[in-house]
Amino acid sequence: MVRSASRTILLVTLVAVVLCGAAAGLGAHRYFHKNKQNPVVRVDEYVTMGWVAWDSSWYMRIAQEGYEFTPGQQSSVAFFPLYPLVIRAVQTLGPDVYQSGVLITLLCGPLALLLFTQWARGLTDEATALRAGLLMACYPFAFYFYGAMYSDALFVLLVITAFLLLERGHLLPAVLVAAVATAARPVAPAVVVGLLVRRLEWKHARGEKWTAVDFLPVLAGLGFGGYMLFLWHKFGDPFAFVKVQGAAGWDQQPGWHSWLKVSWFERVILHPTDKREAFRLAAHAFFTLLALALVWPTRKLLGWGYAVYVLAIVGLPAWSTKDFMGMGRYLLSSFPVFLTAAMLLRQRPRLLRGALTVGAISVVVLSWAFGADYYIS
Repeated sequence: MVRSASRTILLVTLVAVVLCGAAAGLGAHRYFHKNKQNPVVRVDEYVTMGWVAWDSSWYMRIAQEGYEFTPGQQSSVAFFPLYPLVIRAVQTLGPDVYQSGVLITLLCGPLALLLFTQWARGLTDEATALRAGLLMACYPFAFYFYGAMYSDALFVLLVITAFLLLERGHLLPAVLVAAVATAARPVAPAVVVGLLVRRLEWKHARGEKWTAVDFLPVLAGLGFGGYMLFLWHKFGDPFAFVKVQGAAGWDQQPGWHSWLKVSWFERVILHPTDKREAFRLAAHAFFTLLALALVWPTRKLLGWGYAVYVLAIVGLPAWSTKDFMGMGRYLLSSFPVFLTAAMLLRQRPRLLRGALTVGAISVVVLSWAFGADYYIS
């Protein structure tokens, strides 16, 4: 008898939240005690502060102070507005800015995994949907679903919801949810094209003719467009979020140096002066190439819509990054590859168990490292 995929994933997710939260809290304890100049933190604050690091401070500033843009310098306009807006809304209920950010992730991450499993169950059998859910829950960078004050859990939840609604024939609600999602991350083309191609494919599979209504997914980019209009109105530059990527410290200037990954080859292969950094960058590149390798199997198993979506959601940031840093986290958005992997591993139980074991250990270790303020993604 096959276990209920949704119930099992819910249980696994709750266990992951507890284990990863404890690991992040222990990491935070180490961070705050290794340097006597760090502020004193109460025992009950360690879990929250364990999930607050790196880009979390940008979201905090946006939520509390709004946006700022200084050409040539790192500026908050690089971060899309949906997540800080939700943080600000949750703050009105009482939690402080950090607690609000963590609570949003704690709600959205597990819910995203649950809805992902339901989406997978609509395209395959219960057992395969369960395997897909486990692969996603145990993906090493899934700790961004379990508490980290980042926008990924919110974005992935909205995108999965949009595709789940689309699969159930609810086109307009799917487009509306997707439009909200594109206000969270700068990947609107992937969401728009993925929804559009999948909708047309969905109609064709049912022997129905396309109509003008079927092209509504083009409106999914309204969230993205709304942010550009805001930047144009406030700073006179709708592309400010792109231009700040080249600021000192981020150094993500568009051009051949980034497109050919010159920095990655120098730091990983040609002149690896820091072994830990080289390993980290190599891991991000590995997962990126693995996701891209699954595009064609996704086309065969799930259709053109999901293949195009994965190609765009992975390809756009992979093309623009200079060294693949951050790609491990971004790949959470390429949710169809986890179902594709589960379908490919149906007859390879040992490989599946190995991947789940390594992933489960890794997600806890990375939670500790994130809490200890190591640069993970």
